[in-house]
Amino acid sequence: MSVTAGVCSSHPPEAGVRARDLVSDFPTVTLDTPALEAARLLADRDLPGLIVVDDRNRPLTILPGTQVLRLAVPRYCQDDPALARVVDEAHADAFMRALGSKTVRECMPEQPRELAIAGSHATVLEMAALMARIHSPLVAVVDSGRLVGAVTLRALLDQVLAA
Repeated sequence: MSVTAGVCSSHPPEAGVRARDLVSDFPTVTLDTPALEAARLLADRDLPGLIVVDDRNRPLTILPGTQVLRLAVPRYCQDDPALARVVDEAHADAFMRALGSKTVRECMPEQPRELAIAGSHATVLEMAALMARIHSPLVAVVDSGRLVGAVTLRALLDQVLAA
């Protein structure tokens, strides 16, 4: 389903900040999670995206919040945002409710996103380069193939700007 891109150094780290130092617990969804539940999770936790995992908690892909929005916003409004002005709020709410019958699987882009994944020993620069290269707002951090959390763009920038 996904293409993996990442840095998974297996050698012991030298001095410096590593992925394991910046990783935070991060919510996950599966391909069968209802899209509306994913949208609520994105909004309630103010997240840039969600990590989609398989039944063994291995990351499959990143689901950006904008991908969920694409299902809720009518195609004609996506093609011409000026048309969105003619839609009243009651109808706009109906578009969001339409997510209720869809799943995360249906939110996924036609072309699978490259998965931003890093081992717990990855450096700040390795993660930043990965995020920049594949336009991902977060990096899934794994240890022995299992998801341990994520490093968000915000955490990475906070670290870099504090230095």
